Amino acid sequence: MKLRLLFLSLFCSLLLANGVVRAQSVGIIGDATPTLWDSDTDMVLDSADSWSITINLKAGGAKFRLDDKWDINWGAGDFPAGIGTQGGANIPIPAAGEFKVTFNSATGAYKFVVQSDIGIIGDATPGGWNDDTNMFRDTIANKYFLTLPLTKAKAKFRQDDKWDVNWGSIDFPTGVGTQGGSDIPIAAAGKYLVTFDKSTGAYDFKEVIEFNTIGLIGTATPGQWASDTNLTRDAGNPDIWKGKFNLTVGLAKFRANDAWTISWGDTTWPAGIATLGGPDIPVKEAGDYQVTFNTKTGEYKFLIIGNYGSIGIIGTSTPDGWASDVNMDNDPIDKSIWKKRIILKTGLAKFRADDQWTNNWGGATFPTGTATLDGADIPVDTGEYIVHFNSTTLEYNFEKLKFYSTVGIVGTGTPLSSWDIDVDMTKDVADESFWYINSITLQADPVTLGDGKVKFRAEDAWTVNWGGTNFLSGVGTQDGSDLIVVPGTYKATLNSATGEYAFVDPVSTFDVLRSDVIKLFPNPANDVVNIQISEKSLQGDVKITIFNSLGAAVSVQNLNVQESATPIKIAGLVSGNYLVQISNSKYTVGKSLVIVK
Repeated sequence: MKLRLLFLSLFCSLLLANGVVRAQSVGIIGDATPTLWDSDTDMVLDSADSWSITINLKAGGAKFRLDDKWDINWGAGDFPAGIGTQGGANIPIPAAGEFKVTFNSATGAYKFVVQSDIGIIGDATPGGWNDDTNMFRDTIANKYFLTLPLTKAKAKFRQDDKWDVNWGSIDFPTGVGTQGGSDIPIAAAGKYLVTFDKSTGAYDFKEVIEFNTIGLIGTATPGQWASDTNLTRDAGNPDIWKGKFNLTVGLAKFRANDAWTISWGDTTWPAGIATLGGPDIPVKEAGDYQVTFNTKTGEYKFLIIGNYGSIGIIGTSTPDGWASDVNMDNDPIDKSIWKKRIILKTGLAKFRADDQWTNNWGGATFPTGTATLDGADIPVDTGEYIVHFNSTTLEYNFEKLKFYSTVGIVGTGTPLSSWDIDVDMTKDVADESFWYINSITLQADPVTLGDGKVKFRAEDAWTVNWGGTNFLSGVGTQDGSDLIVVPGTYKATLNSATGEYAFVDPVSTFDVLRSDVIKLFPNPANDVVNIQISEKSLQGDVKITIFNSLGAAVSVQNLNVQESATPIKIAGLVSGNYLVQISNSKYTVGKSLVIVK
């Protein structure tokens, strides 16, 4: 059976002679919707390419997509209206409410209109004097709010999209509107958080300052006081900016938009809370730094990136005790990331640089934590581990490996159609965590004629078993759901250390779960994880879908991946365990990922 899972058949069916995509269905999806990222809520086709829906949404993100698939999807960072682009950002829904949503699948134009009795209108607003922009009702009675772009012109508040009840005043940015009062003069164009109390008429226009760039400037920076060295905005939190810089001893400040209108500083080093217009930050040591700055809180950190020749694990839990280090392997892309597979015994451990005690780190927690310089010994339990350490952020993780004498596939979907008798898999000679069956025919349930279901389990018992929600690939979890199979003949593989599984074409000449075929590194990761594919038939255009531990898709990225490392953005994801699903026109592969922040 040949697997052709994605792109080609989809596009062939959708492309008309004139090259225009005609949608069979368009849905809205996201954590702002009732079905989260799990499934679409279909919209209604009004005419040609125009779609609409009335739907209850909550604060979060949303996107539009075609035919319940990620191959074609639209998003943008604008609200309540904008132009969605293919693979664009999640549309930010700022607050809960009932919305009338409209979308044009030909142009990407969309609009979210919250159902409300109070709106803002005028030539300063997006709708001009012809169309109210409805405001959100606050949890406090009679209070309303909305963030929207305004031009230098005039505006008023009104009720029920009619002029019978309306409020205005000559005052800006704050005032008290009166019935039938004057138009409110918007003094300057910008984005504003607008609040209104219909019981009193009180209103406020507070400008929302947006930062196009945040830079580091000063005698300690490459550009001195002449030019900024810009940071990069975090994909998940627009208030956080990060960068890696080589700094000298000197002074530095943060500033916005390459201008002195808005700047921040403080007197503490290497971390502190910067204030608007504050003093210069003293950079007291030259070196390479990972710099972070939060424009909302003013919090900043300068973490030095050590140029270490080696990082080792040492202590009573290691093979040589406190006598000598077991050196770790340095990541080829990120010199802050170190990794080692090692057998440890119950005892203590620390990390140290260059086989010396000058720079050593420890922590009180196990198996994960954030170490400190000269910190406590890490208490370790007996076992075989893959140990990860970040010599910049000082985060560490001891990932324990488990080994089994047998692993099998069991269930009504197997040829034995039994939940008691396993179809045994073969353990790889070189990797005791890798198991495979070169050819297995999966079927529907022969008794009920319903869906065939399978799971993986160890030692022919239910003590250790793996289930999941995604067929053909995924990351199995202990006591997870039964896998509902698509009947056919497959090559089945399982990594018992990570729970990663895959069912692929039985004529495949390579094993997609082998560590040298698809690499995700560093893993655990912080802001970026790299993907590297050595197998030619998997290289090229792939879709990367990241699922959280609840099975919700939290990121979708379309990348061109070759043998060289390609970064996957994960900056907006919180700490936890994730499934990274890699798909092309032939294969779908699931890999596990740990994010530690």
